[in-house]
This record gives sequence, C-alpha cells and structure tokens, in this order.
Amino acid sequence: MQIAQNSVVAFHYTLTNDEGEVLDSSEGREPLTYLHGAGNIIPGLEKELEGRDVGEKLVVKVSPEEGYGEVQEQLMQEVPRDAFQGVESVEPGMQFQAQTQGGPLMVTVKKVEGDTVVVDGNHPLAGQKLNFDVEIANVREASEEEVEHGHVHGEDGAEH
Repeated sequence: MQIAQNSVVAFHYTLTNDEGEVLDSSEGREPLTYLHGAGNIIPGLEKELEGRDVGEKLVVKVSPEEGYGEVQEQLMQEVPRDAFQGVESVEPGMQFQAQTQGGPLMVTVKKVEGDTVVVDGNHPLAGQKLNFDVEIANVREASEEEVEHGHVHGEDGAEH
C-alpha cells in the first residue's frame, strides 16, 4: 500500500543539519508513526513521503519554510528575572511554558544578563535546513476513529 491521505505510516529516520550533526533519530527505538495528511509531521517531509511504499529508503531535504519556519524575531523577548518565580537558577538552554495572549508557548532561555532574561519562542529548529534519511517500515489504512481524531490510535500510536 502506498502512502496517501489517511494512511497510518511508520518510518525510521535520522535527522541531520547541513553540518552533518545528528539532531534526532529513531535508531534503537520503534519507528515514528503518524497519520498522513493530518499535519502530524512537518509539511516538507510529509509531502515527500506521499506515494511511497514499505521498504523504500529516501533522503529528504526540507527548507525552513517547509519545516519549522523561519526565525521570527518578535518571538525573542527580554523579560525580567523575577518572572521566573520559584526557579532558583535560570540558565541558557532551559525551557519554560509561557502564557501568552495566543495561549501557551514553549520558550527557551537564550541568555541571562543581570536581572534580564532573553527568551526565544521559536522552535529550536526554526530557520534550519533539515536533512532526513528515511526508511518506510509500515503503511496501513487508518481507522475511521483515527481519521476523526486526527492521529494514530492503538499499536504504535496514542491510546486514549
């Protein structure tokens, strides 16, 4: 069965940046499983998997626009250190959930200067070209419930 709208797809992958640094991998784990066409993975990768079949191996290069987007400067902000009440030490690399007008947003601490903390609400991979080595492990038709819920249930998927 080929990958198409409302297929449940399982694939192994290794994600690298343009410098060849491994950013993520399914090596030693179960394959990543998702519902094709439901926006569960980045658009550039999903588009390249369309029409593929079990056992196929491919290399996919994804631009920032088709991945996690370009870096949005407005998502970088300086906030007062006292906004982190109850946190003994705020260090670069730490992540927090911030409450914004648009709802919760994960932010990463970029630097701490005295009583000011610079946080970044961009995805950590925003602005980067992404390189995926992919091997399709399984493709099946999604159940009506999976399509209705917009994600995989049961084996290798979410239970609820």
